[in-house]
Amino acid sequence: MDAITLLKSDHKAVEQLFKRFEKCGDRAHVQKRQIVDRMIEELSVHAAIEEQIFYPVARGAVPDTEDITLESLEEHHVVKWLLSELVDMDPAHERFDAKVTVLIENVRHHVEEEESEFFPMVRKQLSRNDLAELGTALAEAKKSAPTKPHPRMPDAGPATAVAGAITGVVDRVGGNISGIAQGSVTAVQDLIARFTGSERPKVSPTGSSATRKRAIGVRSAASAATDGVQATARTAKSGAASTAKTAKAGAKGTATSATKSARATATTAKRASTTTRHTARAATRKTAATAKRSAAKTKAAASSSR
Repeated sequence: MDAITLLKSDHKAVEQLFKRFEKCGDRAHVQKRQIVDRMIEELSVHAAIEEQIFYPVARGAVPDTEDITLESLEEHHVVKWLLSELVDMDPAHERFDAKVTVLIENVRHHVEEEESEFFPMVRKQLSRNDLAELGTALAEAKKSAPTKPHPRMPDAGPATAVAGAITGVVDRVGGNISGIAQGSVTAVQDLIARFTGSERPKVSPTGSSATRKRAIGVRSAASAATDGVQATARTAKSGAASTAKTAKAGAKGTATSATKSARATATTAKRASTTTRHTARAATRKTAATAKRSAAKTKAAASSSR
């Protein structure tokens, strides 16, 4: 089975699960849970082999696939977050059905773009033998692919690292596809070993001397690239911690200044209020005195006129 036929077969299997879910009744919670568990497994494995093998090979060997590959990785990222939220969610939860519906809509959109745009570009560029070798690599990768979503693991990072390694060593398509695919599989296994702290797998590439050399080159280049990714991540983490500390100190200083300012404003307002009250009292007394004198004069004038 060639690579594109294999991936389309995965798409059909997932679509059947989608249709089964859509036919479930509102209270078919047990059935829904079983179907969604299968969705999670199928989509997790499918996303993994595309990110590990298909996308890097396509990006490195097929012209003008850079943008569509990056967009596909982002679509995978969204889907994996939805899957991770559905893993332990009670199917009776009011948002369970809504979340699955959004998942289905996203995957269907992704599948439509892959099958109408991405896959034809790959099939046009690669020969039948290339696609058959790539299909074998994808089928092999399925055996060790994760069956649960891991949205926090760097999908674009490792994919970009492997793709960069492939781009660096690919100078022609043809018989090298097998070496590229083998090297990509091993490179991703190395990444998993790094994340889990286990030993790197001991793998011997198969095929011609050129194929074995290409596989070793891809693995070596990917290893160097991922070292850079990890160093960047550590630097970013350190920088984020420093920024957070500075921001905390700045916030504390700002809060202190604001408190002092508020107190000063309150004191000024209190003084102004006191002054205003005194002024108002004085004005009232003065007005009353003036009115009293005026009344006395008026009374005196009235008596005199009699």
